[in-house]
Amino acid sequence: MIGQLLDTLLLTARDVIPIAVILFGFQLGVLKRPIANWRKVVLGFIYVIIGLTFFLVGLEMALFPIGESMANQLTSPEFLHPNGEATPFIWQDYFWVYVFAAAIGFSTTIAEPSLIAVAIKANDVSGGTIGIQGLRISVAIGVAFGIALGCFRIVVGDPIHYYIMAGYIVVVIQTFYAPKMIIPLAYDSGGVTTSTVTVPLVAALGLGLATNVEGRNPLIDGFGLIAFASLFPIISVMAYAQIVEYLTQRRDNKKNLEEHKDAL
Repeated sequence: MIGQLLDTLLLTARDVIPIAVILFGFQLGVLKRPIANWRKVVLGFIYVIIGLTFFLVGLEMALFPIGESMANQLTSPEFLHPNGEATPFIWQDYFWVYVFAAAIGFSTTIAEPSLIAVAIKANDVSGGTIGIQGLRISVAIGVAFGIALGCFRIVVGDPIHYYIMAGYIVVVIQTFYAPKMIIPLAYDSGGVTTSTVTVPLVAALGLGLATNVEGRNPLIDGFGLIAFASLFPIISVMAYAQIVEYLTQRRDNKKNLEEHKDAL
């Protein structure tokens, strides 16, 4: 345990220190400006290294094993056919797999540090127009739906590119109609979901599901869930913005109509 912690600490420091060198190098060597509050900055980097170390060790000890264990249990013949029926498995038998996939996708996305950071910055830049919780929930709904659909694809064995192509067709169409302010943020929201919390559990779920579904190849079918987790948040965020815009316009029209009646 202590050895694993120290090894992870050294590996994390090895990965983070080059980032600090680049930032400090450009600040001092290129911009030729002193670093404001450099003690706090250095302390912040130390906190980052320590926090990432504990987080990565926690992933290895808890999230990875739990994800694989849940996938194995939810796809075991004893769970799918508790009565011992010898009938072939059909996609409806995996109902609880889809529910678990959606739940784990939603919960991990809500807890994703990178999404929280993006939501806070988007709220600041937009002057409060973009709500922090609204953005986080809309992204989480997209991830939940995407991972559940990705699990369905693994169960039925459909080629992944059909789903991805159809999804991006929807994205392109939405791009023409969604509010211009939200489009760049929606595209970025798809990327921030594939980070430290979501990826380990989603990858473990996909590999476990592909391993336990007859006729599936873990390498070909097990991977690809992350693509769904990146694509569908783009759709859900733009849909959220379109719904908010529609409701706002409807409220304003109703208000204008009432004011017009009062004036008459």
